[in-house]
Amino acid sequence: MTTDISDTDLRDRLRAVDDPALDTDIVSAGVVTDFTIEDDTARIELALGAPHAPDEAAIADRIREVVAEAGLDAELSANVPLVDENETAVLPGVRNVIAVASGKGGVGKSTVAVNIAAGLAERGAEVGIFDADVYGPNVPRMLGSEADPDVTTVDGEDRIEPPTAHGLKLMSVGLMIEEDDPVVWRGPVAQNTLTNLFDDVSWGGLDYLIVDLPPGTGDVQLTVLQNLPVTGTVVVTTPQSVAVDDARRGVELFAEYGTNVLGVVENMSSFVCPDCGGHHDIFGDDGGQSLAEAVEVPYLGSLPLDPAVRAGGDDGEPVVRRESGDAAAAFESLAATVANKVGVLRRHHHQQAAASE
Repeated sequence: MTTDISDTDLRDRLRAVDDPALDTDIVSAGVVTDFTIEDDTARIELALGAPHAPDEAAIADRIREVVAEAGLDAELSANVPLVDENETAVLPGVRNVIAVASGKGGVGKSTVAVNIAAGLAERGAEVGIFDADVYGPNVPRMLGSEADPDVTTVDGEDRIEPPTAHGLKLMSVGLMIEEDDPVVWRGPVAQNTLTNLFDDVSWGGLDYLIVDLPPGTGDVQLTVLQNLPVTGTVVVTTPQSVAVDDARRGVELFAEYGTNVLGVVENMSSFVCPDCGGHHDIFGDDGGQSLAEAVEVPYLGSLPLDPAVRAGGDDGEPVVRRESGDAAAAFESLAATVANKVGVLRRHHHQQAAASE
């Protein structure tokens, strides 16, 4: 049965699909970039920038419902731009770069970075993780990876092929030095090493590249911000006041360099006693949320102080990959929230671009 529906009618029907984050419908927001009707099929191209984000999946499901109500089948495609469309760019094939930062060490930043990456991969995304914490490259241990990177030659140039662990592509200075070797590098050496790795690693096609920054606001952080097209940053803190103060400085650094902050996450927020079931705020409470409100960025949620998280890092098995437990659920929720924030950011930029045309 062929349905007689015009392009104008279908466009009006699609206005019934809201984008709650943009406070408008997907047509007005410019999320629908193109569509055609052929026989009984509506082929719709969408400016959805965060693969496997729950909110964008919900938008796509609602579009399918509206199209079905019109008597048509829906074929949806996502117009997901790369972070840099130039084929000679530093990260060709990468769609989103998410930096994970902290103002000070000891707040579990690398643990958060690894579990965000593993959580996004669990959702079905193609993910890589770049361990840019040159002075404490712990990501290989946290992923249980000891594999040496392969080197291939492409068009006369040597390219580093990153090994994989838990479905993630991984690159770290820790894979290039002996386990017990101290990393004693002056700033320029660290910067040059990272810059060379930016150029030499062959990531292939990735939905997300997670970059684990060293703590603080020094030369390495500036090197990353100046050389990589960072989509947004996740700032990690504990509730403790000294951690919050340092995290605030990190947020100010990103603002100074025009880098979007996706939000603040509070790690080690509380400990649940396995014997009595009571909650204990070891490092205080509400520091992360108070910081997010003070600097006017989203609060991404809290993560528990749980021995399972420590065990997962030591054993090379990210806790987010566990099927149950409060810690696993908290990291799963964080990964989904980060993807949603990336989607909002990308759709908002597209909305602004569409409005200016």
